[in-house]
Amino acid sequence: MKTSKIKAFGIGLLAAAAGFAGAGFYDAVHSHRSITALNGGIQKDESGKVSFVSSMTGYAPTDFVAASEATVPAVVHVKTTYAGSVGYGSQNYNPFRDFFWGNPGMQNPQPVTGAGSGVILTNDGYIVTNNHVVENATKVDVTLNDKRTYTATVIGTDPSTDLALIKVDEKDLPFLPFGNSDAVKVGEWVLAVGNPFNLTSTVTAGIVSAKARSIHILPDQQFPIESFIQTDAAVNPGNSGGALVNTSGELIGINTAIASNTGAFSGYSFAVPVSIVRKVVDDLLEYGKVQRAFIGVSIRDVDSDLAREKDLKTMKGVYVNGLTEGGAAAEAGIKEGDVITKVGGVAVSSTPELQEQVSRLRPGDKVEVTLNRGNTVKNVEVTLRNKNGNTGIVKEEAINVLGAELDPVSDDMQAKLGIENGVQVKKLGAGKLRSAGIKEGFIIQRIDNQPVSNSGDIDSILSKKKGGVLMEGVYPNGVKAYYGFGL
Repeated sequence: MKTSKIKAFGIGLLAAAAGFAGAGFYDAVHSHRSITALNGGIQKDESGKVSFVSSMTGYAPTDFVAASEATVPAVVHVKTTYAGSVGYGSQNYNPFRDFFWGNPGMQNPQPVTGAGSGVILTNDGYIVTNNHVVENATKVDVTLNDKRTYTATVIGTDPSTDLALIKVDEKDLPFLPFGNSDAVKVGEWVLAVGNPFNLTSTVTAGIVSAKARSIHILPDQQFPIESFIQTDAAVNPGNSGGALVNTSGELIGINTAIASNTGAFSGYSFAVPVSIVRKVVDDLLEYGKVQRAFIGVSIRDVDSDLAREKDLKTMKGVYVNGLTEGGAAAEAGIKEGDVITKVGGVAVSSTPELQEQVSRLRPGDKVEVTLNRGNTVKNVEVTLRNKNGNTGIVKEEAINVLGAELDPVSDDMQAKLGIENGVQVKKLGAGKLRSAGIKEGFIIQRIDNQPVSNSGDIDSILSKKKGGVLMEGVYPNGVKAYYGFGL
């Protein structure tokens, strides 16, 4: 049984030590807190029910009931199935067994399962979740809050934001309206709704602890976009892809990661803001692939060391460390050493904030960029471009999702292995093959029992596929293997 999936990362031993010190400080401070202030923060009604109130005038107790009732029906349980991979090599080789009883050959791959959450966006069954929840799945099942279950189709994925769009065939479903993640304030109450540990329809509450957090959790992606909403609402494995909502029951983020040394909640969770979610979903629906826009700069955050080194007049903004030759920024007149302070009229003070603003736009869009150059403030219009350096729509070739450089198999290798066809994985990058566990050197011989002899064969087969793919082949040392993944 595959464990429930959620992205997590460690925060180091320092946090544990700081926790003990913090506890002592808390006790010392609160032992001297005035009784008047404490009593002013709690009140009882006539029935004796306790509620928290603020001593600040104009603030009322927060009620999460309406938001919970509006959200729970629109959050689903996502269960995924993966084809296991098996093979035999040095770790399974037994010369005595093979001599007396022969080689048993390949065993059938055993399926592996996982689980997460999703949020219904439309009444006709479009659901957003995390890419890592459905990545490489051969089957995706969705269970609604009312226990109805459907097999879902993966419409598209965006590993760079860890988002995915899936669909079930149904009508008149409850769904969540989009909120405004830009308007969310640090200290604001939020709710996390999902299915942790396979416990359905779980609601937890917390506050927004920070915005525009980059936690470097997408290292395998060439152009990762991380500008998370950080909260202290409890999120655990199985919450991935669930809803982060405001007290009005509006979707403001998709829960994605936790900060933890154990894999379970330790105080902080992170959600993709809905400003990014909307753009990704719209692109997947319209183009089948996210249309990512680029300014054409390499940037770094401004800190005191950089400000002193470059004699910058302000700590605000993002420093332009370099330019893409012939890119959008260079064509617009942006120079190395400029400090970008606004994108589209929105102030940016960090790399995640700039990335979040640009991620909402498409190649060909024009955006006003405000920058400091010495003592001068300038506004320039930048026409954004795609990763290929132009303003066209980028279409995904089916073979590109593999994330690999492929070569023909040499005659000598074919003779050595006794094979007649195949395509060899020369180099691996981020993509389906690496995620499935395939290693460099693997020779792909068949996909869904269809023989392949060149990359054109692979592209032709994959372009007609949706759902699970079974890839068969052999390694140069003679080890045979099967791998399964989803498209």
